[in-house]
Amino acid sequence: MTTTISSPAEHLSRELGSDQALSTRPIDRIKYAHDASHFLYTPDVVVEARTARDVAAAFRASASSGAPVVLRSGGTSLSGQAGGAGMLVDVRKHFRGVEVLDGGARVRVQPGSTVRQVNAHLAPYGRKIGPDPASEGAATMGGVIANNSSGMACGTQFNTYNTIESMTFVLPSGTVINTAHKDAEAQFAREEAELVAKLEQLKRRVRDNQESVDTIERHFALKNTMGYSLNAFLDYESPLDIFMHLLVASEGTLAFIAEAVLRTVEVPRLKTTTIAVYPTIDAATRSLPALFDSKAATLELMDSRSIAVGRGFDSVPEQITGFELDQHAALLIEYHANEEEQLREYERAGTKLLGELDLATPAEFSTDPKQAAKAWAFRKGLYAQVAEARPSGTTALLEDIAVPVEDLADTCGGLQGLFDEYSYDDAVIFGHAKDGNIHFLITDRFEGDENLGRYDGFNEAMVDLVLGAGGNLKAEHGTGRVMAPYVRRQYGDELYEVMVELKRAADPRGVMNPGVIITDDEREHMKNFKLNPQVEDEIDSCVECGYCEPVCPSRDLTMTPRQRIVVRRARAQAIKDGDTELVKHIDKEYQYEGIDTCAVDSMCVTACPVGIDTGKFIKSLRRGQAGAVESAGWAAAAKAWGPGNKLASTALTGAHYLPASLVEKVTDVARALVGEDTVPSYRPELTKGGVSRSKAFGTRIGDPNAEPVGVFVPACVNSMFGPQGEGIGASAAFAKLVERAGLALVVPEGIDGMCCGTPWASKGMATGHDIMQRRVNDELIAATDGGRLPVIVDAASCTHGFQDMAETIGITVIDAVAFVNDKLVDKLEVSNKIDSITIHPTCSAKHLSLIDDLSQVAAAAAETVNVPREWNCCGYAGDRGMLHPELTQAATKREAEEVAEFGAECHASSNRTCELGLTAATGKDYEHVLEVLERVSR
Repeated sequence: MTTTISSPAEHLSRELGSDQALSTRPIDRIKYAHDASHFLYTPDVVVEARTARDVAAAFRASASSGAPVVLRSGGTSLSGQAGGAGMLVDVRKHFRGVEVLDGGARVRVQPGSTVRQVNAHLAPYGRKIGPDPASEGAATMGGVIANNSSGMACGTQFNTYNTIESMTFVLPSGTVINTAHKDAEAQFAREEAELVAKLEQLKRRVRDNQESVDTIERHFALKNTMGYSLNAFLDYESPLDIFMHLLVASEGTLAFIAEAVLRTVEVPRLKTTTIAVYPTIDAATRSLPALFDSKAATLELMDSRSIAVGRGFDSVPEQITGFELDQHAALLIEYHANEEEQLREYERAGTKLLGELDLATPAEFSTDPKQAAKAWAFRKGLYAQVAEARPSGTTALLEDIAVPVEDLADTCGGLQGLFDEYSYDDAVIFGHAKDGNIHFLITDRFEGDENLGRYDGFNEAMVDLVLGAGGNLKAEHGTGRVMAPYVRRQYGDELYEVMVELKRAADPRGVMNPGVIITDDEREHMKNFKLNPQVEDEIDSCVECGYCEPVCPSRDLTMTPRQRIVVRRARAQAIKDGDTELVKHIDKEYQYEGIDTCAVDSMCVTACPVGIDTGKFIKSLRRGQAGAVESAGWAAAAKAWGPGNKLASTALTGAHYLPASLVEKVTDVARALVGEDTVPSYRPELTKGGVSRSKAFGTRIGDPNAEPVGVFVPACVNSMFGPQGEGIGASAAFAKLVERAGLALVVPEGIDGMCCGTPWASKGMATGHDIMQRRVNDELIAATDGGRLPVIVDAASCTHGFQDMAETIGITVIDAVAFVNDKLVDKLEVSNKIDSITIHPTCSAKHLSLIDDLSQVAAAAAETVNVPREWNCCGYAGDRGMLHPELTQAATKREAEEVAEFGAECHASSNRTCELGLTAATGKDYEHVLEVLERVSR
């Protein structure tokens, strides 16, 4: 490879024509360097490619500078293929397009869209893509295609290789080919004559060698992501078809895949599930052929150590309890069908087979989604449980292999023996037994002769075990760096040389992800191990998988939760190394990117496999930064919340009657003097102030003759910010609905001084929060008759906050949307439904499991209910959207585009500040869903 002659950033800046899309800042290089693998490579420059032309510019810069190029669409990456030195090109942020074709029969995807997002677009058509990785929420299509990912029920039949129809790719030479174009074959031959000639030569070389043919057929009869997809030389004739399928599982080493069209598969309507516990793993695996013949869709294997781990879960499937655990193993068995009778037939066959076996506990099939969810939580939670429990500073290493099903029992037994021999005491085995594909998880700190020697010895023994069984060293996760030195051993010299020539023909300079799949270094897998320094307890268990990233509102603006954590780790390492300059740089840049622009919405914890709440962690950092004066000010605000709330409402009303531009200028000056994270900016979406709660409702709402069934706590946010447009506001709407339903609720006497505490918690003002919590708890104990009555709150984030406060005193807190759906809707007469409504679920609604209630209340008011597929936390986060409007703008961009396509008659949510955020994002007046229901039930 050509040696670097000058800074790759200089070459890249020249090719891009601007330096706005690239960065050499240490904090950016650090935050992009990390993935879920146990390797760490820090790039020299990071590029956020906006178009395929930007990627081509990176290739040109690579040609002139000699710097390698790594394409990164996500970064879950378990095998070390998503990082490297030189130029790291992010092809996720601006490549998230999804287009459904032919009524769902096909779908066009870009590399940054996740499996879950693609399937959400296909769901209305009863379709999904074939690959079904467990990491669907984080796995991007770029990674799925580049690794030929499969999953639970996918097998080899429905993986990317077998469902891809066309793609647009960019070669390192700069050539762009859309294989769907009618002249694509001719263009390929014309513009890449040498590559085409080499592909023809390699096709003949492979096909004319019977040993090569036999080797390829043997390895690709199983799940296989080891090396390149050599089966393409046997399966396809034309050079373009061959190359397109070689790009599947090529891990960014041959070309950039800008978009692809995949054939989709039908989503089964019905499922039935059970867990069968066998006395030994041998007994479990020997039952596989019969279960496979019975048309089982999934057969997920878990060893005895997995069962032991599963017994520690909060929700434990009954089948794995009630017996003394020894050498047992479990199979999660599921059948799929579209017709009830077909499902029952499968179920009868499965029940008969299992009934003939000596099982530890009864294995009864169930179509109950809750039972299925519990079973799958056991299976999918193994990685999280073991990874979370690992000692601080160690790394979780998740590997996968595939062997013929008949060799699975011996292979699992061999692995368990290796775990014992090399002292990996917490290792677990689980995986897709139907395909002979299993995963195993070990944890270690890859440092020091003892640890590295143990891993090296284990790895060599594991390779011998798998290849001795005629298996594949990689089944789903890609070759990466972790198995690159073993590609030759799996395929032999001849086929390895075919791969080397393929790589050289497509990437003559060897700059595309060097060290991945093809390497001259037999010790590639033993270098650049990631060593995690100990950080704060709240984030120390992070495995850097990136599951949190798609749900983070700041992901396209500054940082994701994973990036916030890895930068903290880099800071801890810099302190340990005495690198004061790096510590200063991180602290300076982290303030805005890591702390100020975090919405602290805790959406991250809903996706994190090890339960890390990065939002809560950032609150703790804000708490540590709170100065004495600021803390005292917020404590005073808590003591005088009633007058303070009224003052803010009055100020908003006054500002509403002034020219918006004038008010904005005033707040801009104040922000410049005091600080942008202290003084909110006046926003065009802000309305007049609301009415004080005691004045609006007194001490009771509803039917004056009815016995109160609860306590109504109207949210202070609704009295601070008045209703949108001509609306009456959530609190007034709820009161009217309660009255129409003939019910009654009491209102606490000290309502004007009550708040859920969120403003203090989000800003880290602990003293003020404690003052407010004590007041709220005293008021609620009195109003609820010591906890006899439930509390109902009419703003989702406030419900969440009151729940956190009241859980310590045993009081039940319910959101008004859930209360209306459960207690009021059936008592209302709705005679004039609107045609359509678009709703915005909120982060608090997600935490409260309120989204179904929100949809059902909306459905009571409208004929059609639209829920944007791209919805996410709006980032308004109380006043965060006024402090940093750019956060809300970035968080809502894609949702706003989808909302415009719906063109609904009405727009609603369940939280006042979120309504303001969506109003700003879409230009549509968002109101509380209860306001809509109140109007149509008058």
